[in-house]
Amino acid sequence: MRSASRWFALAAAVVVADQLTKAVVLGRFAQGERLEVTGFFNLVLVCNPGAAFSLLSEAGGWQTPLLIAFALGAIAVVGTMIVRRPGEKILCAALALILAGALGNVVDRVRFGCVADFLDFHARGWHWPAFNVADSAITIGALLLIFEGFFRREGRARSAP
Repeated sequence: MRSASRWFALAAAVVVADQLTKAVVLGRFAQGERLEVTGFFNLVLVCNPGAAFSLLSEAGGWQTPLLIAFALGAIAVVGTMIVRRPGEKILCAALALILAGALGNVVDRVRFGCVADFLDFHARGWHWPAFNVADSAITIGALLLIFEGFFRREGRARSAP
């Protein structure tokens, strides 16, 4: 467990960063308020009751407990994987980021019934759905898992007779 603790510390640091940035935005912005930062990036407060890309956001509230339960299950699975394989650096870094993102968004769902999103990238009138630090951690973690999968497969192919 000792060697897994660094991965849980990484996850905790990301959760703290996520919650601190959300606290700043929640303290400064009203729902829907937008601040143009650059020609392609705004800060905006959006309360997303749904999943990624606002999936199920119009579902009427039943989705919140379901999404919390799903995230808690994912947290348990990911935490177990970190404990079982703490020496696999890329895998555990990816899992720690996914764990942090899931925890950060669960905190929002429990506190507010939705996830506070605030990063808004756009170009030529097209806006990527707003997201937050937790979402970024999940995305980076997923990309690292994909990378790790290719790296591991390539390594096995090279060592095969």
